[in-house]
Amino acid sequence: MPDTEREAALLDAERRLQAAQRAGDVTALDQLLDDNLIAIGPDGGRYTKQDDLAAHRSRTSVIEDLVEEELDLVVEGSTGVTFFLGRVTGVFDGSPVAARLRYTRTWTYDDAWGWRILAAHISPA
Repeated sequence: MPDTEREAALLDAERRLQAAQRAGDVTALDQLLDDNLIAIGPDGGRYTKQDDLAAHRSRTSVIEDLVEEELDLVVEGSTGVTFFLGRVTGVFDGSPVAARLRYTRTWTYDDAWGWRILAAHISPA
């Protein structure tokens, strides 16, 4: 698949991720997150795929609003990176949150799964 097609597929995966986050769709998140995911949250904590899915499943993390301001992406072979800037409101670990955040997500591509997030870093903007 040429990089231009992979770029379009990565953009689609990012959009599906944002929709799944807004909806708290654990099934979609499970498909989009690599089993070996490591994410660093805005609090500096280290989280796994299972941590993220459990937080959505238990509703201790709920994204009420997610507004994309900027989105850039880079694709090199089977690796992609998305750079998201936006406003997020909701509940995280049971506490209300409203913040402008930057997400850097590293995605890997394979024919069986398509694009999946392997690593992420979230920080205040």
